[in-house]
Amino acid sequence: MADTKSYKIAVLWRGDREARQAATPQNNRYYRIFEELAALGIHAEPAVYDEAFADQVREQLLTADGVLVWVDPLSRGKTRAALDLMLRDVASRGPWVSAHPDVILKMGVKEVLHRTKHLGWGTDTELYRNAAEFHDAFPSRLQSAGPRVLKQNRGNGGQGVWKVELVSEPAGKASIVRVLQALRGSTPEEMPVAEFMGRCEAYFAYDGCIIDQPFQPRLPDGMIRCYMGVDKVVGFGHQFIKALIPPPPEGPDSPAAQPGPRIMHGADAAPFQALRAKMEEEWTPQMMEVLGIDAASLPIIWDADFLYGPRTASGEDTYVLCEINVSSVFAIPDQAPAAIARLALNRLRGSPED
Repeated sequence: MADTKSYKIAVLWRGDREARQAATPQNNRYYRIFEELAALGIHAEPAVYDEAFADQVREQLLTADGVLVWVDPLSRGKTRAALDLMLRDVASRGPWVSAHPDVILKMGVKEVLHRTKHLGWGTDTELYRNAAEFHDAFPSRLQSAGPRVLKQNRGNGGQGVWKVELVSEPAGKASIVRVLQALRGSTPEEMPVAEFMGRCEAYFAYDGCIIDQPFQPRLPDGMIRCYMGVDKVVGFGHQFIKALIPPPPEGPDSPAAQPGPRIMHGADAAPFQALRAKMEEEWTPQMMEVLGIDAASLPIIWDADFLYGPRTASGEDTYVLCEINVSSVFAIPDQAPAAIARLALNRLRGSPED
């Protein structure tokens, strides 16, 4: 049933001036979200953004009651720095923004893996704040703990995520490592560990830290993406990924090197009910407490990516968090657009999330 009050939402994504001029609720990949918002009586309009016309977008957002944002942290050499400043300003003047940049900096960065490593989804996770810490600690940890995965704090699409394993270990920083980036099309390289660490120093410049986790041997079993509408699961996606797995002899562009399709499932899918219970009843509330986030500030749509951890003594699966995505969560399960619209309406009304 439509609400008695008329609400307006701006749906924001990145594009050029031509895309902004041509955008309609029907001609973009978010069209299902527009349809579900309209079904609830909410007027939703495209708000295509680029730094070149940011002032126009800002004025548009200030006429809305809420803003739903889909913009990656890194895209064709551009960051979200200017956008996040604008969104903070807009949010301070009345409209709510999901996800708010301050919430992204708490839960949508790799640092969350370190801050929440004591929760049931955590693992042996280290954090390096600067190059000196990194150079001092990483070589010995690599030698003592086996293959590691390094992650820059903000990124997407596998950028700045590396599997690192020793090939030979003469002494400390003279060790030779084999490294493979998670970026599609990457191939393994061998080099002195000090050379590789020098390559990573750039990651300290942009919201800088590096996260260091153990490589998960069950990576070939696939990744489970748990889609969350505020604090409830709205679906799952399971995918046999190829990131951090060396390409076959045919090369990184061969069909065998490509990831499998992400198979979407509803929230009630039987294989994932143990994970759903953990997310809704334990891990999300615990994360909120650790990070200082209340339900009204949680993103309307976000996801948590899990790899399979070691099986328990009784053969049950465990799960290891490898990333939380907040900035731009898409594609999404078929059930998610209706949940996004319902949760957006609740936020517009100031109602408790459900």
